[in-house]
Amino acid sequence: MICAPSRALLATALLALAFGTAPAQTPTRAERQLSRLDLGISGSGEFTRKVSGPILPTGASNCYLPSPTIPHTGPCTTILSQSASNTLGALATVRYIAKPLVGLEFNYGWARYTQAFTPAPATPADPSSVYPIQTTYNEYSFGYLITPAHTILGLQPFASAGAGTTYFKPTGGGGEGEHKQARAVYYYNIGVQQEFHDSHFGVRASFRQVFLLAPDFGENYLTIKQHTNTIQPTAGFYLRF
Repeated sequence: MICAPSRALLATALLALAFGTAPAQTPTRAERQLSRLDLGISGSGEFTRKVSGPILPTGASNCYLPSPTIPHTGPCTTILSQSASNTLGALATVRYIAKPLVGLEFNYGWARYTQAFTPAPATPADPSSVYPIQTTYNEYSFGYLITPAHTILGLQPFASAGAGTTYFKPTGGGGEGEHKQARAVYYYNIGVQQEFHDSHFGVRASFRQVFLLAPDFGENYLTIKQHTNTIQPTAGFYLRF
């Protein structure tokens, strides 16, 4: 016969086996894939480099804005400067991290600012005249992402680079009736992030730079074919699935 203390010990052992050492549920394949995804939303500064250049010969027959009072003959030698107003925008990013050094990301960026052309093409003799085009800017890009396993001052670093397209859409009120236009874009991004105690929620900050051909909205009198770049410091949060 088993004495009472032994029965008590046996019951305790069985309970511990049943409830304390039960194996954890193994994640499904879908759950493992989802755990590699995160969604980030950040605010971004938009600081675009000013560019200048001569209007290209292809625009010689229409160097300036159409006006019956401004005839034009001969080659076009007008030097046009193009600048974009500084503004704030937004950047949404979906990332898939297979391994620390193997990852992919998709970016959607948005901003609204004014592209200013000086002198205004209709009045080339006045260097202070400005032709402003208010436009929205939409970026769609894919990139390669690395997230090293080591930390820097307790923060996880990351870096990415890629390419895509930007889409300029002049606004109804301040777009001067100009045309929509797409441009190829190339970028790199370097930053740090920190997740809060495996909560699947974290914060992220980065320095991003985008390179593209300055838009001319399909107008030959604005065509100078100069490359510019936009510096985008970003800060925001992310959610890991």
